[in-house]
Amino acid sequence: MGSRAVQVEALEAPRLHLRRLVDGDIDAIVHGCNNANVSRYTALIPYPYTLSDAREFLTGAMLDRNAHTRHVFGIETRIGGDLIGCIEINMGDGGDTFGYWLGEDHWGKGYITEAILEMQRFAFEIAGKAELCAAVNPKNPASARVLEKTGFTYDRIETGLPGRCADVEAQIFVLKAEDWKAREAKKPKLLVSAVALVRADGCVLMATRPPGKALAGLWEFPGGKVHTQETPEQALVRELREELSIGVYESDLTALTFASHPYEHFHLIMPLYLCRVWQGDVTAMEGQSLKWVKPAKLHILPMPPADIPLVALLKDLL
Repeated sequence: MGSRAVQVEALEAPRLHLRRLVDGDIDAIVHGCNNANVSRYTALIPYPYTLSDAREFLTGAMLDRNAHTRHVFGIETRIGGDLIGCIEINMGDGGDTFGYWLGEDHWGKGYITEAILEMQRFAFEIAGKAELCAAVNPKNPASARVLEKTGFTYDRIETGLPGRCADVEAQIFVLKAEDWKAREAKKPKLLVSAVALVRADGCVLMATRPPGKALAGLWEFPGGKVHTQETPEQALVRELREELSIGVYESDLTALTFASHPYEHFHLIMPLYLCRVWQGDVTAMEGQSLKWVKPAKLHILPMPPADIPLVALLKDLL
C-alpha cells in the first residue's frame, strides 16, 4: 500500500482538514512550535524554534513521504483555514511510530482527538500499518488521556528514544490494526437524508449547522436524521418543512448518490437527493444561515467531511 499512501494529499476530520505541508507553511510552523510548552514534552522540537528548524522539518517531511518512510500532515481548521499543528506516522517499528504537536492556543478543544482518529484510518486502511505506537513523557498525563480516549492502551516503558527523551522512561501506548477494525465495525449506523435544492439559475442551497449543534458553523446540504418508521424520502419531506418552511412531494426527490463516513461515535450513511420543485419560500426556521451557491464554488465552503465528496458529483451534474 506504499504508493497509495504517498498519493494521498488530504484527510478529512469533522472540524479539521489534514493536508500535506507546503513551503508556505513555514511561518505557521514556527509560530506554533516556538513555544516552551509545546516543546516541553516532545523529543525533537527545540526551543527556541527557528525558521531553519522549520525548513529542516519541512524538507524531511517531503523526502520521507516520497520514500514512504514517514507521512506528515498539517492540521488545518475548516473554519478559518489556519495551520494549528502537525501529525505523523513513521512506517518503521518501535516505540515512536505515531506523533503530533498542536499550538497551545488550540489545546483543550478536541482538535487533536479528531486528528488522531483520522490518522488511525490513514495508517491502517491506506498505509498498511499493523500497529501504532506512541511514546508519552510520564510528566504529560494529558497526552496519555487523549491516546486512551482514541483507543490506545498502555503497553510498556521504553528508554533510549531519540532527542531529549533518551534518558526518559517513556510510556508506550499501542493500538493494533485488528483492534481498530473491530472498534470501527461496532459503531452504530446513523441514517441521515440530505437534498440538493436547485434553483432555476442552477444555484444550490447550502445551510450552516446551527449554533449549539455539533460542527456548528459548517455548511451542509439541508436534511436530517431518518426516524424509525420513516423512509429517507419521508424524512426529507418532514425536515424541509421544519427547517426551511417549504413543501416537497416525495415524487419531486430524485436519488443521486450517498455518502458513507465514520465519525467518532457512529458511522454516517447519507443518501443525497436532487430537488428542483418545492412550494413556499425558503426560510431559515432553526437559526441557520442560508446561501445559494453556484456548483463550481461549492468547494470553497467549509463543510462536514461527509458532504465534501458529494460536491464533485453535483458540479459535474449541474
